[in-house]
Amino acid sequence: MKEKVVYQLKDKAIWVVFIFLFVAFTIANTRFITPNNIITMVRQVSMYGIASIGMTFVILLGGIDLATGSIITFVNIICAYFMVHSGMNMYVAILLSLVLATLIGALNGFMPALIATVATQTIFKGLAYIISGGTPINGFTVDFKIIGQGYIGPIPVPVIIMVICFALGSFILNKTYFGRYFYAVGGNEEAAKLSGIRVGRVKYLVYSLSGLFAGLAGVVMLSRTNSAQATAGDGYEFDVITCVVLGGVSVTGGYGKLSNVVAGVLIIGALTNGMVLMNVSSYVQLVVKGLVLAFAVGFDCIQKKRQTT
Repeated sequence: MKEKVVYQLKDKAIWVVFIFLFVAFTIANTRFITPNNIITMVRQVSMYGIASIGMTFVILLGGIDLATGSIITFVNIICAYFMVHSGMNMYVAILLSLVLATLIGALNGFMPALIATVATQTIFKGLAYIISGGTPINGFTVDFKIIGQGYIGPIPVPVIIMVICFALGSFILNKTYFGRYFYAVGGNEEAAKLSGIRVGRVKYLVYSLSGLFAGLAGVVMLSRTNSAQATAGDGYEFDVITCVVLGGVSVTGGYGKLSNVVAGVLIIGALTNGMVLMNVSSYVQLVVKGLVLAFAVGFDCIQKKRQTT
């Protein structure tokens, strides 16, 4: 009974940290808790949230996807190019862009994760510059702007998309047999092979889903900023990995819950928004985020060590 209570406390600790941060920033600056600021904050983190779902699958597998930022950038550029320079229908352009993002993700599954994602990170960042010529692409339809700037009632459309994506990701992990395979392969790849799981296919699926969700985040970002930039996704992989690891997904694979990743996303959003309101330097913000990631990884390693001993 005592062990169960301890487990539940650990499981909910991330939400306690979020509430503490929320209260601290509210005390430091009363503008933090205003409805307009809260809506702005959740809209800003919607891209992190969408991309973090695919990253959660990858880290559950014991892998890493450093190409997330480049996929976001590439989708920004290629989707804009399709619509503006090729005169393509908005829905066709979005669909083609997401297909390309998924294929890039699948490509990452064919090689060791670190090497593959570093390679695709470099390749598609370069392609984004080649396609755009290093200049912004503008001139989208009003309908396209709704994806990133629209509202349904008081709720921003990007937030609704993020919630739907989290619901879909949770369904995949908890209600499908291949979702359980993610945990099995991440927990012990050799045992998964011996039990009949086709590990290679699971990896292709996971990296494909990571590419798909990163691509969707890229489409939402493009609509929100209303301008395609060849630097749009720079550094996004770092923030997305921080959200996932902070949310309690083990860096060694096999353990984690999407519900806690939501808290990780909100913490990063609260940290960024709160520090901006307090006029904290962008360089200091980088240091703080780096320390948060280091703390999350260190805590995970300590937990793993305790379980082993």
